[in-house]
Amino acid sequence: MATPRVLGVAYGGAFALVALLGALGLLRDPGTVLAVLSALAVGLGICARLIAAPGIAVVCWVFLNSFAVTPRGRLSWAGYPEAGRLGSLLAAAVLGTLIARISHARRAYRRTTTGNG
Repeated sequence: MATPRVLGVAYGGAFALVALLGALGLLRDPGTVLAVLSALAVGLGICARLIAAPGIAVVCWVFLNSFAVTPRGRLSWAGYPEAGRLGSLLAAAVLGTLIARISHARRAYRRTTTGNG
C-alpha cells in the first residue's frame, strides 16, 4: 500500500481506537492504549513499506500522548518515557513490515520450488 494511504489509515485508525477506548473508559491507563496502538502499528506495518514505519509510529504516538499520557488535547515531551513509547511503536511497525516480508519471501520460495519434496 502507498505510504500516504497507510499514514491516512494510521490517523483514522488511531483516532477511532482512542475514541473507542475513551468511550470504554480505558484512556486512564497509558499501557493499555500503548498496547492497542502497537497492535494497530503491527497491522499497518504488514500493509506498508518499511519507509512508512516512522510515520506510523509518530501518528500513533501523537494520539497516545495527546489523549492517554497528558491532559486531553495537550501534546508534550516527557523525555525518556516518551522516547520509549515512540520506540515501542516504531518497533511494532517494523515488526509488522518484517512479518510481511517473511511471508512474501516464503510464498515466493514455494512458487519457485518444484515438487513436494
